[in-house]
Amino acid sequence: MTSAFACLFDAALDLLVPAHCVGCGTPHTQLCFACRSALEGARARPARPFSAPPGLPEVYAATGYEGPVRQVLLAHKERGALRLAQPLGAALAVAVRAAIPASAATRNAPLLLVPMPSTPSTVRARGHDPTRRLTLAAARALRGTGVPARLLTVLRHRRAVADQSELGATDRLRNLRGALAVPAHRRVQLGRGRIILVDDLVTTGATLAEAARALSAAGGDVLAAAVVAATVKRGAAGMAQCR
Repeated sequence: MTSAFACLFDAALDLLVPAHCVGCGTPHTQLCFACRSALEGARARPARPFSAPPGLPEVYAATGYEGPVRQVLLAHKERGALRLAQPLGAALAVAVRAAIPASAATRNAPLLLVPMPSTPSTVRARGHDPTRRLTLAAARALRGTGVPARLLTVLRHRRAVADQSELGATDRLRNLRGALAVPAHRRVQLGRGRIILVDDLVTTGATLAEAARALSAAGGDVLAAAVVAATVKRGAAGMAQCR
């Protein structure tokens, strides 16, 4: 069974077979009312890493990366639970609203949501591009409240990078340095609106910092970054970050 077919098969089962909530295990629903409410009713707040990498814009997260939220993000990202994009996108939209600087809130220029890019091999392996899907859902949610937001997929990988999951903050910066770029033929699009970087998760901020560098080098003006969730440092007053 190919990954793409498995993803479609899983989505079909979500519709046909009673499920358990991916967040808390409540039976007969893919996402229970409590877990859905935690996402769609989230209150975003600043989520800057304690040792932020150079060039990282201000980051806002809808919630922390723990408990049911972690399980919902993993189910959507790794197991192709596609219907979860809507509540996750709603949470991302909350973070985007918080990320818009007050000085930019009254401008008429559209809001350009630029997602972190996935490599073609990763998209093939998962059967979908989860960050792009979340960004589309967030853009729809924002437009529904009168915010002129749209997806802009302009970032590309210039070279291969190592898996980040086992790397510390310093090694992540080294791994990603110079890895992203905006193709020359896409650079004109950066001047057509206000840019918010978006991702599902932030830990060290290395990926967002590299993305901001690439967009700035191409002539883009990044206002801030927004994510669904940020990793939580135990014993700290606030949220830290991922990726």
